[in-house]
Amino acid sequence: MSDFLELAARRQSCRSFSGARVERDKLTKCVEAGRLAPSGCNGQPWSFVVVDDPGKVAGIAKCGQVFGNNAFTDKAGAFIVVLEEHAELMPALREMLDSQFFAKGDIGGAVVNICLEAADLGLGTCIIGLYNREKIAKLLDLPREQRFGALIAVGCPADGTIRPKVRKPLEETVRYV
Repeated sequence: MSDFLELAARRQSCRSFSGARVERDKLTKCVEAGRLAPSGCNGQPWSFVVVDDPGKVAGIAKCGQVFGNNAFTDKAGAFIVVLEEHAELMPALREMLDSQFFAKGDIGGAVVNICLEAADLGLGTCIIGLYNREKIAKLLDLPREQRFGALIAVGCPADGTIRPKVRKPLEETVRYV
């Protein structure tokens, strides 16, 4: 197995953080990895808000606890909020496509890079699917209409055990023609 495949196998959704703070230089490396992700027409439709102030981290954690889910975020050391920004497409494409045509996939790539870098640094991450966008926008002083791409909890795992991945067999997911 290559080093990258080992890293991909090691990356997992962490739902048990230790509560320790995360060093800012590690968070910076994570967002740098996100910034380096490929994007359609190099549109880079993202910006990143790194939340590492303990009070704001606690506030974001509460915003992510929807329907009784995600209580584990109380012990996250930080959050990375990925915002969807306007993408600038090539002039020829602007006539055919909305400027945000590639944005969701591009942001997904940035989020993957962030999570893989975090795993490489020994950090745990969990992409939070349900969260109160309006409350987060207010807490971070963002415009109410700001589009969110993702919310990522980041922290030191309470347990370093790597769970085996449960995935469909390769033969069921790929075909060569």
